[in-house]
Amino acid sequence: MLVKIFDPYFSTKEKSYGLGLAICYSIIQKHGGTITVDTELYKGTTFNVVIPASRFIEKAKEKEKTTLPLAKWSALVMDNEILVQKTLRFALERLGYTVTLACDGREAIKLYREALEKETPFLLVIIDLTIPGGMGGKETIARLREIDPAVTAIVSSGYSNDLVIATYRDYGFTGIIKKPFTLDELQQVIGGVQEKG
Repeated sequence: MLVKIFDPYFSTKEKSYGLGLAICYSIIQKHGGTITVDTELYKGTTFNVVIPASRFIEKAKEKEKTTLPLAKWSALVMDNEILVQKTLRFALERLGYTVTLACDGREAIKLYREALEKETPFLLVIIDLTIPGGMGGKETIARLREIDPAVTAIVSSGYSNDLVIATYRDYGFTGIIKKPFTLDELQQVIGGVQEKG
């Protein structure tokens, strides 16, 4: 069982999709790092993460200055996984966004409507397709488009064989991001939907 913990969709929890550690593993690997695990029954588990330091910090900072937007933008993220929420918040904040989080569709719709009423609309919404026990992406985007036909929404999912993923534009989504993803991949998707918008 231990050898499978980084596999996508492997989980020992009944109401989990097993993407948390898979996302961690993918992000760490794409940065040239490693993650290992040591566990002992009834005593606990330790994860060891090693990521190489960059010798090009100044160049990276210079590149960041040229890629970040000039002003703070607002984004709404809907995902039931806390780890994914935190990852998206961190990534979006690096790209210059202020971020509001929602756990399911009902909360996302409420927050979106409130922002419109305050005349501080979200410029971007990222919606998880599957929310166990709650309103998922398919119903959420339909309701958001009723409220605001011009909504800019990206669907996020770890399930690449879902019909919504294959034909996301038909459901009202502007873009798609597949889990797990890197900051660069997210930035490319956001850049693409901004150009279309």
